Amino acid sequence: MLGRRYVLAASAALLFCAVGSTTRASDVNIAVAGPMSGSSAAFGAQMRNGAAAAVEALNASGILPDTKLILTVVDDACDPKQAVAVANKLTTERVRLVVGHFCSSSSIPASDVYDEAGIIQMSPGSTSPQLTERGLKTVFRICGRDDQQGLVAAEYIHANHHNETIAVLDDKSTAGKGIADVVAAQLQKSGEHVIRKSYIAGEKDYAALVSRMKKDGVRVAYIGGYHTEIGLIVRQASEAGAGLIVMANDPLMTSEFWAITSSAGNGTLFTFMADPVKNAKAAGIVARLSAANLSAEGYTLYAYAAVQAWAEAVKRASSFDARRVASALRSWPIDTVIGPILFDFKGDNAAPGFLVYRWRDGHVEAVKQN
Repeated sequence: MLGRRYVLAASAALLFCAVGSTTRASDVNIAVAGPMSGSSAAFGAQMRNGAAAAVEALNASGILPDTKLILTVVDDACDPKQAVAVANKLTTERVRLVVGHFCSSSSIPASDVYDEAGIIQMSPGSTSPQLTERGLKTVFRICGRDDQQGLVAAEYIHANHHNETIAVLDDKSTAGKGIADVVAAQLQKSGEHVIRKSYIAGEKDYAALVSRMKKDGVRVAYIGGYHTEIGLIVRQASEAGAGLIVMANDPLMTSEFWAITSSAGNGTLFTFMADPVKNAKAAGIVARLSAANLSAEGYTLYAYAAVQAWAEAVKRASSFDARRVASALRSWPIDTVIGPILFDFKGDNAAPGFLVYRWRDGHVEAVKQN
């Protein structure tokens, strides 16, 4: 089953009130598409919770008069073929906005479907530059790009671990390899010697990889991939006494990473955008999510902001037409729960930069950067 339809957040688990297939003239369909199953399901849940909370707030606000937003949740399992199937299904449902996808390998092929169908796509978490480099007019992203994120990571490693033995690893995915390539190139440009390796996502045992790095005297490992495999590598490196300092990309912003590593994750570094939970404008939604026993971590508020930005653009354009809404999105800044958003001509958010964070005793802390 590819999708479910919801109206608003109603319970601690955001089990929304389902509606039937018959819609009124004032009903407007939007969707959130991401990994609702599989190893990245934690991020799908973040996106779903954020989008659902935004729909609930907008329906109550009257910002879009005589309009009720109907949210459909669809699962792509971070699989490109399933993402395209999901995208084609959503085009038949007259969806006006897709908040998604999460994995760049899903967002990129799905974006061609949405652009051809005249549907606004806004990804909260796909960081591959390729998503917005193809000139598609209805494609946007709220988060930053890997060519920004990778530079921040490389500069941190160079400043704090100069002349140490460095390995740069990736899981061969679009996002993982893409950012690892950026980090490796920048480190080499800075004069660092880099050992470049790849690993297979979905494995449970990375002992051979850890053993090889230990033998090579690797002190710092940058890993481009997802939290499950990175967590296993961190834990197994600790068990092997490898003395490894690990730095990774944005998918480590989930408590599931700590659930995998426990205390072995202490000191693990990663890059992410400025934490929107600390934004004063987000206090209300953070409190509402907390009251429902839900977290605002990771991409939750980025998904919320995607719905917010689209709704404001619809209001400005006085239309749900994708081309007019896209033009409004690019016209001037929009205030959201993550702060002001300003989309450039490519569809990238000009605002977000990346910071370095560290896992410490089950919590994430910002790292002071040189």
